[in-house]
Amino acid sequence: MRWTAGWRGRGPAPLRPRQGRAAPGADAVWTVGWSERSVRVAGERGSWLVVVGDCGADAPGLRRGLRAVERGGWGELTRWPGSHLVVACREATVAVIGDLVGLHPVYWRTTPLGIWWSSSAWALASLDGSAQVDARELALRLAVATPGIPGATGSLFAGVSRVPSGSLLLLEDNRARVVGYEPREYDPVPLARAAPQLRHALTAAVDSRLDGRPVSADLAGLDSTALACLAARRGPVTAVTFADARLRDDDLVHARGTAAVVPALAHHVVPGGRDTVYYADLHAPEALPRTDAPHAYVATMGIKRAVLDVVVAAAGGGGVRLTGSAGDGVVWAGPSYLADLLRERRFPTLLRHVFGHARLRCRPPVELLGQHLRAGSSGLVRSWRQAAADLSGPARPWMPQARRPVSWTPLLDVADWMPAPVRQDVAAALRTAVEFKRHVPARRIASWHTSHQLADVATDLLGWDALTRHWHGVDLASPYLDDEVVRICLAVPAEQRGAPDRYKPLLTQAFAGTGVLPRAVLERTTKGGFEGVAYAGLRTHAPILRELLGTGSRLAALGLLTPAPIHEVLDRAVAGRTAALGALHQCVAAEVWLRQVHHDTTTRTTKWWEDNDVATA
Repeated sequence: MRWTAGWRGRGPAPLRPRQGRAAPGADAVWTVGWSERSVRVAGERGSWLVVVGDCGADAPGLRRGLRAVERGGWGELTRWPGSHLVVACREATVAVIGDLVGLHPVYWRTTPLGIWWSSSAWALASLDGSAQVDARELALRLAVATPGIPGATGSLFAGVSRVPSGSLLLLEDNRARVVGYEPREYDPVPLARAAPQLRHALTAAVDSRLDGRPVSADLAGLDSTALACLAARRGPVTAVTFADARLRDDDLVHARGTAAVVPALAHHVVPGGRDTVYYADLHAPEALPRTDAPHAYVATMGIKRAVLDVVVAAAGGGGVRLTGSAGDGVVWAGPSYLADLLRERRFPTLLRHVFGHARLRCRPPVELLGQHLRAGSSGLVRSWRQAAADLSGPARPWMPQARRPVSWTPLLDVADWMPAPVRQDVAAALRTAVEFKRHVPARRIASWHTSHQLADVATDLLGWDALTRHWHGVDLASPYLDDEVVRICLAVPAEQRGAPDRYKPLLTQAFAGTGVLPRAVLERTTKGGFEGVAYAGLRTHAPILRELLGTGSRLAALGLLTPAPIHEVLDRAVAGRTAALGALHQCVAAEVWLRQVHHDTTTRTTKWWEDNDVATA
């Protein structure tokens, strides 16, 4: 795992990260697994800052950052292109600042001698030699679609706290406190004004990753194609399209058309095969790279590895891989905003959008509107109470999640597979959240959903990044999740980003008439899906899934799930019937992760820390 850590306490740090490299000029800050190009340090007049990750700031920009440090303008340090973690010191105060979505999370743990912070929760949990999973927090994340609601600073490890999105960790006088710097919701900006801002920010985000290393990108949907074409302005790009016939999409047609008119794109096609399905390579979970949380890419490893093998064969190992996987979350918006239009009594706009989305989804408009009625007349606290009441009752009959009533806090299908005591425990946690009012919700349900969706995407991308570096030393880059890109996109009201009459209008308007993307790409209205390879993987690998999620599973050992309902879902899927695939993916990812934690805890396989020579001298 690649991580960063630091210490503030009485005297020198008693430990240091194993194989860690101290940041020069900084007080007790170490990086592990980061290349020298990814760690930048600046300091003068007693103030210093360390930037870890992809950062587009030049030397004058870092000096301006130091001025911000001296006056305590911590939020100004989040305005550079790229995605990174910043550690800044002014006199006896240290601020640790991650990014807005969690690609660079910040955790902390208090000990009798001082405070440790890190970008890795697992590392902090291992300070005393073992990492204990917080079973209730894991149950919450499996049961509730918006993770972390009941405890703003909870992590999946006992005793380890997490800094929420839009906040920083401030260390002073040997104590830690969380300080917010970002609004929960942005003042609205019209799409027409935001579009050129997005073009500038996304261009800077891509350029900040282009440092002479080989560059690769998917050539598939609109989001990934935009990144590939932006990178191609500056040099050659190895562009790949996964073209399995079971996908039943038109990605390959559009990819070939784009490659034909953008000379810097060296296009390669990755055909599907027996191993390019879901759930391949799960026979040895303990051998997979470590991550701080379960991630969805354990299900698609076979596909991702086949694509990366082609990239490496064409361009060599190492390099940077641009992914557009986060694009849907920022440049587009799902129809949950219909509940906001209902609450705001914007009836003409509401009806126009309801009919538009109903046509796209081949559903009756009355049915679609009915899904949003409850959310349109209630707030977050009422939603927590309703979710707690649902958990206290019997499990619901299964139906596709897209057909359930829209909610601030929708329960996932996994919640219906949990034993009654676990459901009651999750319900109690939600009631406690109501009682103490630990969160100030956003005004709009669309903003609330988006913030948590992006946190989930970031968790998954951290897992994918770990895999690409483990296989071929390739770094994954997600320009759509850069702070400035996120700010610009989410300031555009969801009903403008997700309007049913245009496909991703914010992104298409940002590049219309610029010549960066071919016109055919900007006019595209289709999007592929992976259901075909998902069901093929379930049929092929059902035996290993039954073993993973059987009576000997770690989920069962923690009392979180029983095998019977999961095996019923597997039987449905293997028979070709519609099934709760998303919930099954969640359970597989959680089980793989729990087995990794259990293996490391019992065998001491991963050595996180070592004695600090300075402290013991």
